[in-house]
Amino acid sequence: MSQTWTHVCSTAELLPGEMKVAFDAVTGTPIAVFNLDGRFYALEDRCSHEDFELSAGHFDPARGEVECVLHGARFDVRDGRALCAPAHTPVTTFPVKVEDGQVFVRDDR
Repeated sequence: MSQTWTHVCSTAELLPGEMKVAFDAVTGTPIAVFNLDGRFYALEDRCSHEDFELSAGHFDPARGEVECVLHGARFDVRDGRALCAPAHTPVTTFPVKVEDGQVFVRDDR
């Protein structure tokens, strides 16, 4: 398990309703970071139904969901759970920390 935090951006660069992708500094894992009403959440940037980037899809901040553009699977950005078929498996979540106005994530698997 990596203890290294990866810098994503400043909080001013990721406004509510926006998402940004970072790559873990140790594992290289793509991580999608979401600003949902001022709280930050991170998911592996990979649909659990088929290996495709979630960040290519639509983030709906009103519902707290991201939709995979490939087949329409939706996931809750807060906990990664699959919300509809064709996905049944949750997406991996990662810890986020905000320190001195900067957003960090890490692949803690």
